[in-house]
Amino acid sequence: MSDCLFCRIIKKEIPSKSAYEDEHIYAFHDINPQAPTHVLIVPKTHLDGVAQLGVKDTEIAGRLIVQAKRLADSLGLKSYRLVFNSGAEAGQSVFHIHLHLLGGRRMTWPPG
Repeated sequence: MSDCLFCRIIKKEIPSKSAYEDEHIYAFHDINPQAPTHVLIVPKTHLDGVAQLGVKDTEIAGRLIVQAKRLADSLGLKSYRLVFNSGAEAGQSVFHIHLHLLGGRRMTWPPG
């Protein structure tokens, strides 16, 4: 999608602070962090969000979660939270599926 913010970040049209990249995933630090560590893990394939995931997309979802765990380990996080927001009412503001990795502080429950 040419007007998708995250697609433009993946294509390096918009600068970001990279945390990880391979042929399938790009991860970068959130510009509005909600915790001391706040990384967004994004597939390079555009999907609007979790609601658009189908059986054929299990590999994409799995890659996001596994990479989040690897990033948490590499960043020295002993505890962390993984969040998918699905839809505007859940707080999704960029409609390109992404996983938030949050850590570095005590997380409360309920989250909001």
